[in-house]
Amino acid sequence: MDNVEKELFSQGYEKIVGIDEAGRGPLAGPLVIASVIFPKHQKPFIHNDSKSLSEKEREYLFEKIHDYAEEINITIVENTEIDKLGISNAAKIYMENNLKSLKSKWDIALVDFVKLDESINHLPLIKGDEISHTIAAASIIAKVVRDRIMIEYKEKYPNFSFDKHKGYATKQHYQEIKKFGITPIHRRSFNLGVNDD
Repeated sequence: MDNVEKELFSQGYEKIVGIDEAGRGPLAGPLVIASVIFPKHQKPFIHNDSKSLSEKEREYLFEKIHDYAEEINITIVENTEIDKLGISNAAKIYMENNLKSLKSKWDIALVDFVKLDESINHLPLIKGDEISHTIAAASIIAKVVRDRIMIEYKEKYPNFSFDKHKGYATKQHYQEIKKFGITPIHRRSFNLGVNDD
């Protein structure tokens, strides 16, 4: 999980930032972007991408990443902003903003297959969260933060099982939309299935 980082360090890079997002596909809730900077030559302790980890494993690694990281930066992109910009544009723009707002001076950003503005020194990697522990760490941070937000929304909107499907387009979620309508956190630019009759 650190071959990419080792190669970049061998090329003279000193500080690498990994960045990823969670929540691109759901019908409701925010997009969460996270970036992580580890100390140089940090020994990897993440060996799977966030999607293949259990909730308990993600929570454990979430705390461990906070223990070891030099800096973590989190950006929350609300559903209204996603509707205004489109999900791909919103992800790109707010990833760029996240990187620009880091306090640490970094040399290169590793991104999970998102091409950013050419003014930003970055390396888009296919399945980056599976081959880079820095991107994997960012992925875990983003996923845990988003899941926690959606669990809180379950309290606010008790008719919706946001604690279970986290706003994804599951059969249960579509049934809840059909029965109870849409909430203020739903993404109106997405196909919510409300005109299927």
